[in-house]
Amino acid sequence: MSVEQRSTEQFLVDVRRVASDVAAAHADAVDRDARFPVEAIDALREVGALGAMVEEELGGAGVPLAAIARACYELGRGCTSTGMVYAMHQIQVATIQRHLDSAPGWFHSYLGEIATQDRLIASATSEVGTGGDMARSIAPLRPAADGQLQFEKNATVISYGAHADDLLTSIRRSEDAEQGDQVMVLTRLAETELQQTGTWDTLGMRGTCSPGFIVRAKFAPEQVLGIPFSKMMNESIVPLSHILWANVWLGAATEAFERGRAFVRDAARRKPGEPVPAAQVLAGVMAELVLFRSEVETSLAKFNEWSDAPGREPLSTISAQLRFNNTKLAASQQVSKICTEVLEAIGIVAYKNDSPYGVGRHLRDALSARLMVTNQRLRVVDAGLMTIAKEV
Repeated sequence: MSVEQRSTEQFLVDVRRVASDVAAAHADAVDRDARFPVEAIDALREVGALGAMVEEELGGAGVPLAAIARACYELGRGCTSTGMVYAMHQIQVATIQRHLDSAPGWFHSYLGEIATQDRLIASATSEVGTGGDMARSIAPLRPAADGQLQFEKNATVISYGAHADDLLTSIRRSEDAEQGDQVMVLTRLAETELQQTGTWDTLGMRGTCSPGFIVRAKFAPEQVLGIPFSKMMNESIVPLSHILWANVWLGAATEAFERGRAFVRDAARRKPGEPVPAAQVLAGVMAELVLFRSEVETSLAKFNEWSDAPGREPLSTISAQLRFNNTKLAASQQVSKICTEVLEAIGIVAYKNDSPYGVGRHLRDALSARLMVTNQRLRVVDAGLMTIAKEV
């Protein structure tokens, strides 16, 4: 076994332990109190999981994307909110790392800090007034004193923004730029002021702590990733979001199914030889889960394949956009469907929050999947792209 394989294997061992021993242990309290999963994130810091994907030459472990996706799945099984926080953080890390060729040296040093300090990055890409269109920004970069830059952005949501160390924000390139001409800016907590504008008392995903904020920041020009935001969206942000989110949802669906399976096993032990009606229903759910897992794994494989192509050109095609949009659509529908079917199969004990077979939290968290980049918006986009795509 190579050093890289050992490193990746140990990473997954550590994450599984955090997922089962820490994230799962606090998941109900995180959900009940709508609080940040501090215990799980601190435990991930302790094992170096936040900076694990940073390349070895920058001080990280160089853990591959497939292992990060698996970590999102494991954490999603233990606590969906923890899994989503981890996924969102890794999307930011990967986006920076994948576009370093056009970034100043400041970002190389910053990734080294992620690797050694396990800093947590949140993102601010939504904005009041854009109608949920991440491809547009209203707030512009402006010059500030002493050669610095500044901005003020009214973000509709910033997941775990009040708990992050740093913030990656999409912003209009300048006051003269079109709304679609955006860049990304990395600011540290000390350079950023967050003014909360709403609350986060939600049906599910309560631990992501995602209210709106007005963000004000002042920073050095080298903290701007100058590459067009549209390129980062096509090559990194959109596909990685849909793939890693889907792994979190797959984890939640798997955990719900396993709770149903535990119920069936216990019922069979109590009455040997008697049929367990829920077993046949769960057999059908198992088939759906297999298809769900296959779709998620295939999308990850396609992303890696297209990322290795010259210039990553396949990732900017209509076919790629449809592929990853449909991954999100399929995953977001399957996770709530599976949780609902488990609930119906095993009945009242799945409905009770204090039951070992309870799936109420999983179902409530699953419902948020359709709202994260809303399915309605994606279907409108897909309908237009479908008519002009050479292949889908």
